Amino acid sequence: MSGILDSVNQRTQLVGQNRLELLLFRLNGRQRFGINVFKVREVLQCPPLTAIPKLNALVRGVAHIRGQTISVIDLSMATGGRRIENLDTAFIVIAEYNRSVQGFLVGAVERIINTNWDAIMPPPQGTGRASYLTAVTEVDKELVEILDVEKILHEISPLKADVSDSIVENLDTAGSEDKIIFIADDSSVARSQVKKSLTALGLKMELAKNGLEALNRLKEIAAETGDVTDKVGVLVSDIEMPEMDGYTLTAEIKNTPELQKLKVVLHTSLSGVFNQAMVQKVGADDFIAKFHPDELATAVGKWLKS
Repeated sequence: MSGILDSVNQRTQLVGQNRLELLLFRLNGRQRFGINVFKVREVLQCPPLTAIPKLNALVRGVAHIRGQTISVIDLSMATGGRRIENLDTAFIVIAEYNRSVQGFLVGAVERIINTNWDAIMPPPQGTGRASYLTAVTEVDKELVEILDVEKILHEISPLKADVSDSIVENLDTAGSEDKIIFIADDSSVARSQVKKSLTALGLKMELAKNGLEALNRLKEIAAETGDVTDKVGVLVSDIEMPEMDGYTLTAEIKNTPELQKLKVVLHTSLSGVFNQAMVQKVGADDFIAKFHPDELATAVGKWLKS
């Protein structure tokens, strides 16, 4: 299993082509789940876990891995299922989200698949607000569920979404009062966090659940005036989204005359030097790793003024 991610660094050419690779795993039953390989640092057999008093009930303990102490979250319990009992046969998926590293306890790890973002679909209607799904896809004629990890982490350790008073005092939106801030993110929690942070700017906001929905809506707005920037000041977009990812959305915007002047801030839990290079390749104006409300509000304020 240690070799399952050996070639991840050679696969980076997939990003920016509306493609991704998913690591497939199971929790307690036959249902398959997926996580983007680019979020994953390592997959390993579950090591001994150290229980620590007063940890959240969903955290099974901490593991000491390569000199780092990592909290291990039972992903089955976190999504309303029963706990994973047999740790001897379980695995830990070590992943980086929102500038921190977590271990996710899973029952079994299968393989990596290569797919397109347009094959990743929003969750079926009727799943409700309590759903932990951010997207679904089909593999071997079986449904694969992609979990809203940001929602899971927020329930365990809520992130602060308020902008500091000192930042608010320095935000200047003069001349942009009639502009819309457009937000695209497939995670309901992330959309709410971004919206709450950017309320400090005092502007209207419009939200979309994925890149394709955002692109279609931006084209509708542009059709009304001839140029989308007559109404929209800045787009804040996630990168990982079903149907169309943020890189492809940005490239489409920059290649469409009536959209290309729109400032695009990519706001994502995918981080690292590689993603900075991708930002330049697709023409995004800024890149901010989730989630720091002061940095986000400052960046949006800067691009509004530009």
